[in-house]
Amino acid sequence: MAAASIESLLSEVSRVEDPVEPLQRLKTALFSVPLSAVRDSVSGQRLGVIFTLLNSNSREQIELCVEILERILTALSPVHVATNYRAELQGGLQHNSEAVKILALTQIGRIVEHPEAVTQILNNYDLLCAVINSIGEEKISVAKQAIQSLSKLSHSKAGLDKLFQSDLLKTIKDVMGVSDVVRYRIYELVVGVSSFSPVSFGYCVNSGLISRLLDELTGEDVLIRVTAVEMVTTLAQSLHGRQFLTHEGIMDQISNMIRGAETDPFSSLYLPGLVKFFGNVAIMDSPQQVCETYPAFQSKVFEMALDSDPAMIGVGLDTLGLLGSTVEGKQVLQKTGEKFKSVLVRISHHASIGATELRVRSLEAISQLLSLQPEQQTDDLLALTESWFLLLSNHPMDMIHKISTQPFPELHCCALRIFTAIASQPWGQRLMMSTPGFMEFVLDRSTSRSKDAKDAKFELVGELVSSSSATEILGSQNCLRLKTYLREGPYYVTAVAAVGTEGAN
Repeated sequence: MAAASIESLLSEVSRVEDPVEPLQRLKTALFSVPLSAVRDSVSGQRLGVIFTLLNSNSREQIELCVEILERILTALSPVHVATNYRAELQGGLQHNSEAVKILALTQIGRIVEHPEAVTQILNNYDLLCAVINSIGEEKISVAKQAIQSLSKLSHSKAGLDKLFQSDLLKTIKDVMGVSDVVRYRIYELVVGVSSFSPVSFGYCVNSGLISRLLDELTGEDVLIRVTAVEMVTTLAQSLHGRQFLTHEGIMDQISNMIRGAETDPFSSLYLPGLVKFFGNVAIMDSPQQVCETYPAFQSKVFEMALDSDPAMIGVGLDTLGLLGSTVEGKQVLQKTGEKFKSVLVRISHHASIGATELRVRSLEAISQLLSLQPEQQTDDLLALTESWFLLLSNHPMDMIHKISTQPFPELHCCALRIFTAIASQPWGQRLMMSTPGFMEFVLDRSTSRSKDAKDAKFELVGELVSSSSATEILGSQNCLRLKTYLREGPYYVTAVAAVGTEGAN
């Protein structure tokens, strides 16, 4: 019945002078049945009339056609779409409507992912040129979809050969010349392709586009340099990318840029990116190796945490938290002795006073620095985290608890995360037990009102319950109450019986 209705509506659309109303009915019919029913209804039909109706000045008509085509083409196999509607999709790339272009690019993306259908795209030079040129579109949504489709094409050797070892490479380089913005969209594509595998990375290197990106690091335009640092940071997320950057001396170059930042009046624009770059590399490889090989990085992180500029402080805090989230990173920081202790005291200061955002980032850094997984809890590491916690304040438990009671949900959640970080560590549990009213605070659901706060409190309770030392330190009665809390779930509400007043007199 639905199939007959869809077929008759498709036929009706082609006969009427004003197709908006039958298009609306067709859309309703298509979305009222499963995709399998749509496929059975239209697999033998030609959709040329719907594509033709895209050529209209009526925005409503175009939007209806796009929704209809999106539903139908998604129901059809990529091979069927490539075989029957390749020309229509190519025409859609020249349409004035953003929605039509995105529809065409999305379907092309489906086709290039299919091993049988992709050949029909690989053999269509003009269509691939049109997709590459779409990266230069004014609308970022169109450019993003074009980048996504080309990225999918590069997942095969045939696709890599076509993009980087044919005349299409010249098209790519020509599009780069449209503007600085478009050039960086191409870099985004290249970095994405490079990250997929060592083979795809080799194609990008041989194309010369990686070298062009690296040259941007030392360009005269500071804003372009900032974007280049972000791109290179993404490039460093893969092992083969990091190995290449090391081999080419880019790591040393970025380290030297950090050193030279002191004499550059514009360094505040790109310095945070350089520090983030090494922070990410340290976590992926080895905090100790990175900090020892590039000491300018570690020195700058400490310097930023002690800075007066909130933007610099924030990046310093984030990077310290990232480094301190690993055991090796904790040990590296501990080795600096008094340097890190002074930084930790300053972090505590930021956590207690100042703008809310800076307080949040400080508290997040503290929770990362103090966190230890159960298997990491050696005597040395437990002594380390305890000593750091005690440096926060003369009465750190009271300090964090006070922050948790302030009327800012994000601060409340961050404070709970610090308690969660120390909840599985015996010294943390002992501090909790020696703090008057702390267990009552944990078990009191009314202190956490938002969903995020309830989830954070529930995580704290779970961490306490799962600890092997909980029963010994917290006591069996407290453990029983915590297990009840855990069993009831984060959103449990105690039922209160209504008390009637009738007849009370």
